[in-house]
Amino acid sequence: MPLLTVHSLTKIYPRGQTVLGGAARDGLRAVDDVSFDIEAGETLGLVGESGSGKSTLGRLILRLIEPTSGSIQYAGQDLLATSGSDLRKLRREMQIIFQDPFGSLDPRYRVQDVVTEPLVIHEKATREDLRRRAAELMRAVGLDESALARYPHEFSGGQRQRIGIARALALRPRFIVADEPVSALDVSVGAQIVNLLQKLQKEFGLTYLFISHSMPVVRYLATRIAVMQRGKLVEIGSTEQITSAPAQEYTRSLLAATPELRS
Repeated sequence: MPLLTVHSLTKIYPRGQTVLGGAARDGLRAVDDVSFDIEAGETLGLVGESGSGKSTLGRLILRLIEPTSGSIQYAGQDLLATSGSDLRKLRREMQIIFQDPFGSLDPRYRVQDVVTEPLVIHEKATREDLRRRAAELMRAVGLDESALARYPHEFSGGQRQRIGIARALALRPRFIVADEPVSALDVSVGAQIVNLLQKLQKEFGLTYLFISHSMPVVRYLATRIAVMQRGKLVEIGSTEQITSAPAQEYTRSLLAATPELRS
C-alpha cells in the first residue's frame, strides 16, 4: 500500500476571491483533478512552471488549505475525514520545508526555540529534553550546537534553510513536502541542501514530495517525476522515462530549458 494516495484532488478559488494578490474573475482551478501515489521511502519530484499549482498541491496534501473536492489517503487513513486529536497525531508525521529560509523562521526567537517549537506543541518535554533534541537536530543538519543560542538573522540563507529542515525533523516525521527548498539559494549552496536532504532521507527513512521548477534538481533527487501544467498533472513516470523520453510537449519544453539534461 502506498504511503500517500491522492485521488481527483481539486482546489477552485471562487470568482472574486483573492488569489496570490489578484482576483479570480471566473474562478481559478489552482489544482484540477490530480491523482497520484507516493510509496514509502521514495522521492516524487513535482515540477512545473511558476503558477502551475505545485505549491498549492503540497499545501492541500498537508491540509494547510482545504480542497474543493477529492480524497487524500495517508498510511491508510482518510486525511480529509480526520479531525481533532486524530488529525493532530497525523500532523506529527507530515511536515513541510518552506521555500523562503528568510521568511519562514520567526526572527524573535532563538534557534533552539524555533527548532523545538513543534515539540513544545505536540509533546510533553522537559527543558533538558528540548535542549538535547535541539542539539541532535543541529548535528543532523550539519550545524554546530552553538547555533542554538543565536537568532535566525545571524545566519546565511543556506544555514537558515538547514535550521528550517531541523525544525521539520523535530517530530520525526515520515513524510515531508519540500516546497522549492533551494530556489532562493545560489547554485552551490542549493546543491549542498539537496545533498543534505538525500542524506537525511537515508538516515531517517523519509518520504519526500519535492517541489521544484528545476529539472536538474528534480532529476538528481527524485525516483519519479510528476509534471504539472495549469493545475493539471499532465505526466508522471520514472525519472529516467520523464527525462529521456517524455510523452508531453510541455515536459519537452521544460527539458529544453535545461539542455544539460538532454545528454
